[in-house]
Amino acid sequence: MGLIETNQDTMLREPGPLTLSEIVENGLCIGCGLCRSITGPGDIDMAMTPEGRERPVALRALDKSMLTKINAVCPGTRIAGPAPAQMKNAALADTVWGPVERLVLGSAGNPTARFVGSGGGTLTALGQFLLSSERVKFVLHVAASRSMPMRTERRLSFDAASVLEGAGSRYGPAATLVDFNDVLDRGEPFALIAKPCDITAVRNLARLDPRVDEHMRYALTFVCGGASDLTKSEQVLQRFGLSEDELALFRYRGHGNPGLNRIETKDGRAVEISYRQLWEDEDKWMIQPRCKICPDAIGQVADIAVSDAWLNGGPAVEDEALNGIIVRTKRGLELFDAAVEAGALEIKRETGIAEISELQSHQLRKRRAVWARLRGMEIAGKPVPFVSDLALRDCAAQNSLAENLAEGRGARGRARRGRLGEPPAVPRKTILKDGRP
Repeated sequence: MGLIETNQDTMLREPGPLTLSEIVENGLCIGCGLCRSITGPGDIDMAMTPEGRERPVALRALDKSMLTKINAVCPGTRIAGPAPAQMKNAALADTVWGPVERLVLGSAGNPTARFVGSGGGTLTALGQFLLSSERVKFVLHVAASRSMPMRTERRLSFDAASVLEGAGSRYGPAATLVDFNDVLDRGEPFALIAKPCDITAVRNLARLDPRVDEHMRYALTFVCGGASDLTKSEQVLQRFGLSEDELALFRYRGHGNPGLNRIETKDGRAVEISYRQLWEDEDKWMIQPRCKICPDAIGQVADIAVSDAWLNGGPAVEDEALNGIIVRTKRGLELFDAAVEAGALEIKRETGIAEISELQSHQLRKRRAVWARLRGMEIAGKPVPFVSDLALRDCAAQNSLAENLAEGRGARGRARRGRLGEPPAVPRKTILKDGRP
């Protein structure tokens, strides 16, 4: 499927929607679950694959009109940045970092939220404040599964305690939007705390469904390093001779900054490893293919995006509880100011683009690399997303010609070898420690 490119930032597929299997097998799916939500009952199921990814599986043939709708909302086929008017009217508009109304280093005002949450607990504090101030009726977010705590499930929180229960980073797959249509059917104001790609999907849906803008009052996100496969977590269990059915707790991080990866079993055993031990070998991060070509891991279409605040993107030791807080919209600024005034958030100090680029240097490199990576995939004959208003070509212009050629050729080679794609989505078989399926 060939591509044409406009004179702006957009990459366009030729007419004709991709099938569900084409989206998955070309490495464009992130497993958000929105396609499952917008189709009728019995059309699509979400399956955990042998690779450790949540993926949609069509239960029947989907007609062209439904595939067209899926292609219009899927964050693997359509990725739009902030509207040009938002960029024009922002307090600051940066080529790499997008629109910014305010940029600070800060944290949750409540010591418990600050300690339990990731980094500085900012997203947890904002979720709690939105409920306590009655700006929303509930918060849609993710949390550890109560029955399978290594896995992540979508959660609706109606009070501060429930938001706190979901605090802490979740690094595995998460189908946050698997029943988003049911959420809209509630007809109540809510906030979404989710990955940048999840918010992209919901913004896509807003073009087709006016209930999104009517009911979703705030969209909050984190600056994302990528979603890992569940098999990454399973490798941690293997270090200790454990199986998933033995677990009572699997905390990736939190209870400090970054906090320990802590595992507890139903019979009372506990083991811990550090954040650095968990992520020490970059070749074994097992980041999903879609993440490697993500043009908006920094959450430009959210109201507020929150990052870690570690020099060079990683902690040397347990650090001060602190987040980078990127306020992106006027609505987000009103929320931020109100949360600070109420004591829900604390500001340590103002920061700027130069410092956030240093603290998140890997995001800077990725934003500059994505245009060439997508071009490489195109040359290899692979479908790529329709991308608009994310300044990809301008970001690539900050590289040298040699750097862009290296990124493009690398992506072309990986695409041709199938390394940017995936096998067909099939459900995995779960094998328990005693060998029973």
